[in-house]
Amino acid sequence: MYKITIIAGARPNFMKIAPIIHAIQKTQKEGFELDYRLVHTGQHYDKNMSGSFFEQLDIPEPHVNLDCHGGSQAQQTADIMIHFEKELLAHPANLVLVVGDVTSTMACALVAQKLNTKVAHVEGGIRSDDWSMPEEINRLVTDSITNYFFTTSETANINLKQSGVKEDQIFFVGNTMIDTLLKQRPNFTKPKVWNDLNLEKQNYIVMTLHRPANVDEESQLKSMIDEIIAHTRDLPLVFPVHPRTAKILERLKVGHSRLHMLEPLSYLEFNYLVENAKAVITDSGGITEEASIMRVPCLTLRDNTERPETITLGTNELVGTDPENLKPYLDKLFAGQWKKGQDIPLWDGKTAERIVDGLKAISNER
Repeated sequence: MYKITIIAGARPNFMKIAPIIHAIQKTQKEGFELDYRLVHTGQHYDKNMSGSFFEQLDIPEPHVNLDCHGGSQAQQTADIMIHFEKELLAHPANLVLVVGDVTSTMACALVAQKLNTKVAHVEGGIRSDDWSMPEEINRLVTDSITNYFFTTSETANINLKQSGVKEDQIFFVGNTMIDTLLKQRPNFTKPKVWNDLNLEKQNYIVMTLHRPANVDEESQLKSMIDEIIAHTRDLPLVFPVHPRTAKILERLKVGHSRLHMLEPLSYLEFNYLVENAKAVITDSGGITEEASIMRVPCLTLRDNTERPETITLGTNELVGTDPENLKPYLDKLFAGQWKKGQDIPLWDGKTAERIVDGLKAISNER
């Protein structure tokens, strides 16, 4: 039996690993000896991650929660490493599979290698080249000690090869987040705010802001929101607010009759809003992927992106963090001149099947 320990540290990680687990379960039914153990490090406490979260999205409950949340980056890394070392010693594996770029990804990869356990990284090779982002450090460290890479794009493949990774270590498979999106799209749920605000298709804008570069400097955040309000005509702005952003906005007393600040929404409710919006204004990498697949115009308030395919092939544009950059992009949107987007290679809902094919090939190397 080939045993795989799968690591998830935050809510998006579960959405990325759910299709992989379903594909493993399918291959088990076909008689292949592949087993998994799902470890939640508990890195991000999320009140929306109740039993209904797992049930709604058909995500298996973790076998264990290490409950490592809180503290500084260093404290959290150390806490995860200490707890995961005990976990892996108690439940040895042939391979540890990490996803994405959270602290858990890096910490568990380090523990696995020090216990002579091979590591595979789903979403390996993506780069923003911005070392001020904690996620970029996590990516660089994880990929420097990874044995096998499951990649989302040709750009990621090139990044890895340029850093010395060999061709036979790379499996170009696509994007598991899109597997989940395509599977759940028929289940998107109209949120209460739809009727409360009398929203209409393509007649409102969805906003999300959470990155420190945009929200930690109060004058920057206020200027950005002022510019958004100034150049979005008469459209409602629907803004599910990250808790840390909410505290700052409260201090700034930011408000406008068209700006509707909400509690964070569930995955199915949020993507219902995105799918039907005129556009999305965000600083989230994951949302740029989902918006591109749903062909919704996306304005990203960042100076760089680790997902360039959402710009070259998708519906995303990199606006930057200067609030004055927004107007020409919004003018283009309202003039009906936004790019339509096109298919992104292997973002087709079958990524997890290709990952499991890769895992079967890796297991045969023993």
